[in-house]
Amino acid sequence: MIKTFIFDLDGTLLDTLGDLAASVNYALKTCDMPQHSIDDVRRFVGNGVRLLMERAVPDGAANPQFEQAFATFRQHYMQHSLDTTRPYDGIMEMLQALRAHGCRTAVVSNKFYAATQELCQHFFADSIEVAIGEHEAEGIRKKPAPDTVNEALRQLGVSREQAVYVGDSDVDVATAAASGMPCISVLWGFRDREFLLAHGATRFICHPSELLTIL
Repeated sequence: MIKTFIFDLDGTLLDTLGDLAASVNYALKTCDMPQHSIDDVRRFVGNGVRLLMERAVPDGAANPQFEQAFATFRQHYMQHSLDTTRPYDGIMEMLQALRAHGCRTAVVSNKFYAATQELCQHFFADSIEVAIGEHEAEGIRKKPAPDTVNEALRQLGVSREQAVYVGDSDVDVATAAASGMPCISVLWGFRDREFLLAHGATRFICHPSELLTIL
């Protein structure tokens, strides 16, 4: 029986794409660099904000203006991360139902720590117990390494034997495998079924309410 749910954040619980794209393009415009479409940014996300900007900036980290663009993105995003970001339909009801059934819940994201904390506190203060973003502590690696999932389990005080990982990307599939737990891939997020199948996903849901059927 599954009693613990570890969630990805962007593309799984929250539709953050509009605010991410706005901050990416603000940083690029500030540095006189070409801007990107929403679909471009959708393809760039999933591996943390630094890699997002490496993909968005011409020549990536080798660009002499990269650090300036990255710093501008971070500053702008922290000020505008709630402009258009919203939970996907059915997310709030699903989380409340899980908690009503006594399930434990956590978020593990490759988004930087401060933004992860702010978004989870704003939207999920009553339904997510632990929220962990990209960790700056030495030796704690970001997803797909299992380190942040292990930290979430430690903070919850639970074992992985009754836990499942829920996410929308290939990184999430790999994270679940590295963490020794099953993965449920959602089909309302940033990646489609064909992409996820090609990256090892085996179990899918089309609506948050379907998670309740595995209790």
